[in-house]
Amino acid sequence: MAKQPRSLSGKVIVITGGAQGIGAATATALKRLGARVVLGDLDHVRAEKTAGELGPEAVALPLDVTDTKAFTEFLDEVERQVGPIDVLINNAGIMPLAPLDEEDDAATRRMLEINLHAVIHGTREAVKRMKPRGTGHIVNVASMAGKSGFPGAATYCATKHAVVGLSEAVHLELRGTGVSVSCVMPAVVRTELASGLGEAKFIKSVGPEDVAAAIADALKYPKFDVFVPKSLDFTGRITRLFPRAFGEWFVRALGGDQLLASAAHSPARAEYESRAAQSAPAADSGN
Repeated sequence: MAKQPRSLSGKVIVITGGAQGIGAATATALKRLGARVVLGDLDHVRAEKTAGELGPEAVALPLDVTDTKAFTEFLDEVERQVGPIDVLINNAGIMPLAPLDEEDDAATRRMLEINLHAVIHGTREAVKRMKPRGTGHIVNVASMAGKSGFPGAATYCATKHAVVGLSEAVHLELRGTGVSVSCVMPAVVRTELASGLGEAKFIKSVGPEDVAAAIADALKYPKFDVFVPKSLDFTGRITRLFPRAFGEWFVRALGGDQLLASAAHSPARAEYESRAAQSAPAADSGN
């Protein structure tokens, strides 16, 4: 008998970094399925515009994920305005590119605060709210960089590896509680974050709508590993069967070793890099 999908109609779904890119595409996909979507973003103006395009029931609230107190208050406000949170999608993230010896400490701290600490805090807050109710779903957006290392993005890879590990551990902690965890691991996604990046052989970039569809599917049919495209899972399994030297050769053959490194100083990334540098005010102020 075919497994029946979970209905998302009326579910309160919160998306961090929801103003654009993967977050906005996911909000659009979930709104079509009847969800009550709440967008949290540092760029509140853009978040409100995105919510307005989704319809009157979509809500946008300001959110700096690096301010843990404000993050908690944001979730409290969602529950006051909309209702108990059924799904939290920790999507906010940045990807400044540079060889590690050229990366300044401020960029390192921003990535650790946004890509990792915020995901830990959001996950913890979601567990506190969902576990007593015996229901809920946490979706953490990682990356294929959470399974492999890519030159030119050492700290970014470190944060995404950590998100995968966090998600795996919390998934096991929540076994039998009724709360699900999914970890999303996309290839290069055609958003502003990927400005200046090329294509790796045999691993094509995907659109934000592809990631959104995969997230929607994981909510309807709960599963932990969410690879986008699905072929990434197969590729990873094959390379892990062989010695490291073969795996590294295989990555070079696919062009993966230069995928991020070649874009580190690309003029096409200048605007994105500038915006990413302004994306963690609480972290930068030492709060």
